[in-house]
Parts: sequence; C-alpha cells; structure tokens
Amino acid sequence: MTSDGKGTVFDMGKRPTRIELLELDIDLRLSDLWSEACGVAEWNLEVVAAFLRAAYGKGYCDALTEDAPGSLCRDHGYRIPDRRQSPAHDQI
Repeated sequence: MTSDGKGTVFDMGKRPTRIELLELDIDLRLSDLWSEACGVAEWNLEVVAAFLRAAYGKGYCDALTEDAPGSLCRDHGYRIPDRRQSPAHDQI
C-alpha cells in the first residue's frame, strides 16, 4: 500500500506518478525485509520498531555505497538535499 492509501498495483494504461515510482524503487531495495515481514506471525510495537530500524539502516548503508551519491533522488526527479554542516563542538 502506498503512502496515499492506494494499492501499489496500478492500471498499466495510466502512467505511474513519480511518488509511485519512488515507492516501487524503495520496495525493491527493501525486498529482503518485505520477505521477512511476510513470515511474522504476530505484529506488535516491538516488531514494527525493529523493522523500522532495519529499513532505516538499510537505506543508510545503500546511500553510503551507491555509485553516484544522490542517484535515488535524481532518478526520481527530486532535489538532492544539501549536506548538513557538522557540529562545531570541536571548536572551543
């Protein structure tokens, strides 16, 4: 299910939106987690939290190792966010 509450299967006569294409790309990157989620018999807050952490970590690792940093954003027509300045706690 997409973030707008619609299913991810869409009518092939209609061109998917860029959000739907982004969601599909992310789902493909998380296919191993989706497979594991299908095997969970009892969902609770602890299990959901574990999957959220795993998905975040997977995305973080993917971002660090992609050949062209920012390609996920660029490929889907989104602006590549500027890097945040590191904290100046080393300066005294």
